[in-house]
Amino acid sequence: MPLLTPDLLTLDAPLTVKFLQLFLAEEVRKVGFQRLVLGLSGGIDSALAAYLAVGALGRENVRVVSMPYKLSSPDSLAHAQLVADDLGLEMLVEPITPMVDAYLATHADASKLRQGNLMARMRMVTLYDHSAAWNALVLGTSNKTELLLGYGTQHGDLASALNPLGDLYKTQVRQLSRHVGVPAAVIDKPPSADLWEGQSDEAELGFTYDEVDRLLVALVDERRSPAEVEALGFARPMIDQVLKRIRLNQFKRRTPLLPKISARTLDKDFHYLRDWGS
Repeated sequence: MPLLTPDLLTLDAPLTVKFLQLFLAEEVRKVGFQRLVLGLSGGIDSALAAYLAVGALGRENVRVVSMPYKLSSPDSLAHAQLVADDLGLEMLVEPITPMVDAYLATHADASKLRQGNLMARMRMVTLYDHSAAWNALVLGTSNKTELLLGYGTQHGDLASALNPLGDLYKTQVRQLSRHVGVPAAVIDKPPSADLWEGQSDEAELGFTYDEVDRLLVALVDERRSPAEVEALGFARPMIDQVLKRIRLNQFKRRTPLLPKISARTLDKDFHYLRDWGS
């Protein structure tokens, strides 16, 4: 499937990594913090975020936490440990099973979706407690593909103070991960949120990340119309499905919507830079 600008998904890896590290160092320090904490899942996104964080602030200012559930794959914990060991970090292991099961004990009818959302939110509860205890900002790990498709949980994995991966498509995350030296076992395994046994991101989405990233670049970055994108060789059902997901999940990508009552409303005409007042 060609693109009118085929190189848009290819990054200057050394320059991009340097930029993201400078971004993290500046944005953390100018709001009065020195440290970052993130969940290390054993997947490629959190792995790359950890490498960027250590490059930006040093290993002494980065805390990584693994938060397995009883049904999580043992490989996830092993792969997270590979990353922590490579970076010289002590990985804290905080199982979320007691918290999740305590809730599910009185909600036995919870669907897999509800259970997955609960796990994601319990993990973020844990990270924000570490944030308060260690005086650190929570680092996000959701990539641009996931954000556009709404493939994440509000106040769960989508919650963070700042996110270095938010403008990187999944295929670009892979490219930068190879550059910084993320272990091959982490890069090459099938993407999974590891919410239940056998769960696979691409199986749930119905297409591969490589396919959808090329489509998203055409729709979002190149601003091509559905007809133009279809002429490039993309199937119309996939185009319609992706456009629908982007549209319906816009609410996940913005702050809560506020009605305008006063002369100046926080999300409408009371706009200041993130570091205003620092």
